[in-house]
Amino acid sequence: MNMAVTHGLSLMPAAFAAGLSVWSSGDGTAGSASYAGASNAALVSGDADFGHCIELVKTTGTQRLRYMGVTPFRTGMYLRVTARVKVLSGSMPSVRVSCLPLGAAGALSGLVQAGPARLLSSYGAVVTVSAILGSGARPGVDLAWGTAPTGAHLGIEFTGANGATLRVENLVVEDVTSVFHRQMLPLTDVMDYGAKGDGSTNDLAAFQAADAAALAEGRVLLIPEGVYALGGNLSLASPVRFEGRVAMASEHRLALTRNFDIDAYTAAFGSEEEGLRRGLQAIFHFSDHVSFDLKGRSVSLTAPLFVAENAGLQGASYAQRRVLDNGQLSAVAGEAWTPGSVTSQASYSTSAPYTLSGVTNIANIEIGSLVTGTGVARETYVRSKNVAAGTLELSLPPGSQGGTRTYGFTRFRYMLDFSGFGRLDRFEMADLEFLCGGHASAVMLPPSGITTRFQGCVFNRPRNRAITSIGTGCQGMMVDECQFLSDEQALKVQDRSTVAFNINANDVKIRDNRAVRFRHFGVLHGTGHLFVGNHWFQGDSEAPGVRSAGLVLTGINVKTLITGNYIDNSFIEMTNEREPDPDFASQFSFGGLTVTGNIFTANNVVSAFCWLVVTPRGAGHYLHGISITGNTFRTLNGAIARVEKVDTTWSDLDYSRFRNLTVHGNNFNGVTTAFQNPLTLRHVQNAEAPVWTVNSLGLLPFGGRARVVSAVVADGAITQGAVTRYEMPATQNLQGGDQASVNLRWPVSCKGATWVTLRADSPT
Repeated sequence: MNMAVTHGLSLMPAAFAAGLSVWSSGDGTAGSASYAGASNAALVSGDADFGHCIELVKTTGTQRLRYMGVTPFRTGMYLRVTARVKVLSGSMPSVRVSCLPLGAAGALSGLVQAGPARLLSSYGAVVTVSAILGSGARPGVDLAWGTAPTGAHLGIEFTGANGATLRVENLVVEDVTSVFHRQMLPLTDVMDYGAKGDGSTNDLAAFQAADAAALAEGRVLLIPEGVYALGGNLSLASPVRFEGRVAMASEHRLALTRNFDIDAYTAAFGSEEEGLRRGLQAIFHFSDHVSFDLKGRSVSLTAPLFVAENAGLQGASYAQRRVLDNGQLSAVAGEAWTPGSVTSQASYSTSAPYTLSGVTNIANIEIGSLVTGTGVARETYVRSKNVAAGTLELSLPPGSQGGTRTYGFTRFRYMLDFSGFGRLDRFEMADLEFLCGGHASAVMLPPSGITTRFQGCVFNRPRNRAITSIGTGCQGMMVDECQFLSDEQALKVQDRSTVAFNINANDVKIRDNRAVRFRHFGVLHGTGHLFVGNHWFQGDSEAPGVRSAGLVLTGINVKTLITGNYIDNSFIEMTNEREPDPDFASQFSFGGLTVTGNIFTANNVVSAFCWLVVTPRGAGHYLHGISITGNTFRTLNGAIARVEKVDTTWSDLDYSRFRNLTVHGNNFNGVTTAFQNPLTLRHVQNAEAPVWTVNSLGLLPFGGRARVVSAVVADGAITQGAVTRYEMPATQNLQGGDQASVNLRWPVSCKGATWVTLRADSPT
């Protein structure tokens, strides 16, 4: 650091040979006495020691020699004033540097003006005297002036006995700020330890040595301008300041243990995208930090970031908690985001439900591809492949249609792609916006792993998918307080194809999220899921319009809780479309679902719309262990027939086996036929008859039959003529063509009113 150079300052006083009119015997200010024409001063040329110089005779107690020009001064500047003098005759005086500080309004008082004095003791001997002036009171600074001065009159002065004849060489003023560089900014410069910064010399050893020195002295490691080639892994234990940048092979890692954030890595590698890649690379290889902070910055990605390959961990397992947080990832439009597409013939056998065999063109099929084709269940992906064997491992069984046929394989491009790991546990993304812009999908999960977590993230306009699971890397996943904003909001529901997320494994927690106009909010397999406090809506501008499933539950007994959600213009579907053998055998059937305390709404929908749909793909299935309580159902701009239905496109349910079906406490607005189980009806018999037929009026859920009469209570008197009867009736269930009525058989013909409680299920 040299301000004379960096700020273009002129520091040197004029030479004596240029004239003595600018040299004062006073304080140096304008109007003070100069040496021009003075009787005790003369110019000398050809001095054996000094060449041109000034000769003075000391005539006053303090004899000054001050430059009347103003030498500039800046905060942070340190100047050394040096003079060489000698005594020719007379008494021996002392000499010292003497300077007058100047501010904006003139001379400043109260500041030290003189440096240390030196006694002249020998005739003809050249003595050097100097002093350092500067803004800070640092060791070695003689005149510490603070921040007020803007300039100074510099010079020297002689004190002590009068009568000496003296000669003084031209004064020298030097910027010595660099002397104090290490004290003002406690830096250790890598170039002091042999770094070249020429882009080709391996500076690794120099960086390591400089880092060790900086750490020992508690200093910051300075990387000055230049390009520093590093031929291996480097971990820096001291804080780092980058003015230049580093160049490393992709397999080499830089660990900035004291500056572990996007700003430091951007400075180190010269771009935010490379900084993100290198930061994510480093976080998997050292333990000083568990999170990589984007510092609220937006990082543009021009291509997918394959996280495992980037970290050198392809196929490996990693089980330490790591976090990427606090920023935005923005996809830059380009060909790198174009999905790959392959069409191949393959064979599927329901006896090996996770495998496609005899796959043609298998080398071109990418792991992570979405599998499509006739009869293929939604959100089926390629988990792995064996090119030699010609087989593909699938994320889940694709369904029940075996045989050899043509499949489509589409590989979407994700901003963060974790598919290269063998297993990854406990990776978290917090307060991130995935600004996909319709160009890219957001995140592909690893093929195996547990407790991936998304907290406070925004998935903004993903091209195809927001979060994709191609295996069991979704086990125990948590998605909390996130927003999912579709790129298909302007499309009709039936024209949309994007999916916010899919799940293949168990125990996922989806809480307090908001999703706007996807084809599906979630397609889920597995069990043990929690949906709490979410709002997803999937309507469009069509009137009336069709709607798609918000949640698709493809397991049989899902053991899932859906509570406190706002389910808007979409429905919940239970289906067994993945089962290789979809007919009921001895497994659990549809159930294990609790739907409690939700708000269901729909507007401008076709009257056949329902919020709860069961879609059996095989025969013999039934409902077992479903609770639908405390929900509010409301339509706007047109009523619907029912809340719930069974989609019998492929098969129907076995209504004789419904068990433990609890439906009560729900509110209905704009729904023609409500539902309840157990169902309590008031039947009024106006004409005497021995058999009273009580119709369930379609109020039993999911087209249920009147299987059980659990209570009959008279509402007032049961009469035969004028006689009140006290007998109880026998009951006959499953009456009528739809088996939705019951008979009350009395011992005699009678009339009156009763409360009758029916059930569509066996309660045990």
